[in-house]
Amino acid sequence: EYLALNVYVALCYYKLDYYDVSQEVLQVYLQQFPDSAIAINLKACNHFRLYNGKAAESELRSLMLVVLLTVWFPFFQDQSSSSFNFGHDLIRHNLVVFRGGEGALQVLPSLVDVIPEARLNLVIYYLKQVQYSECLDDVAEAYELIKDLEPAVPQEYILKGVVNATMGQEKGSLVGSSSSECDTIPGRQCMASCFFLLRQFEDVLIYLSSIKSFFSNDDSFNFNYAQAQAAKGNFKEAEETFLMIQDEKVHGDYVYISHLARCCEC
Repeated sequence: EYLALNVYVALCYYKLDYYDVSQEVLQVYLQQFPDSAIAINLKACNHFRLYNGKAAESELRSLMLVVLLTVWFPFFQDQSSSSFNFGHDLIRHNLVVFRGGEGALQVLPSLVDVIPEARLNLVIYYLKQVQYSECLDDVAEAYELIKDLEPAVPQEYILKGVVNATMGQEKGSLVGSSSSECDTIPGRQCMASCFFLLRQFEDVLIYLSSIKSFFSNDDSFNFNYAQAQAAKGNFKEAEETFLMIQDEKVHGDYVYISHLARCCEC
């Protein structure tokens, strides 16, 4: 009778980073309503967090088919056109995320005022470009997008802190030091970033080591973790972590090459 409550509970677990539990609760609803756009999208997001973008995109295909049918055959639409437009926008947005930012500049700008997460994901895209190119224009674009945002959730505090840090300010500690977030994964990432900026690498390793198991295949995490290890003179551990990185762009980065060479010499 109250099956829809499972979707809300699943969303709460998703927000708390309990993706496997979220999936279990959500499945109760999907067994009765397998075509639910909201439930399918949440399932895809869970798969993205638990596995990877390809697994998430695979879960989203059924929803993509429904939206395409409404575009090709308008008589399939039994709801308001605005709801179908939002479904189409949601798919476009999530595919950019699932594909690691592919097509971000073509899709996300038009969705900034439609889907709240689009603004944050566009900021993340610009920050990733800065990581590889150090282009000041990308920093400025990220700052313009987020400067007027009043953070309401931990992710927004973290992202605004990172952008301000890139612009020469340090506000990331706001989340990491809070009593409600200090023991969460985002909170520890935040504190590690703050200590990294302060070059307190022993503290960086304490925080990153505590969440390492969650990011074993994350190139950005391994890049930062390896640099911190090298800074503390743990060259063997640093070399092993550097060699775990798969991204070819990182392989061509001077910081990567110079640090790896130093590790090999030692």
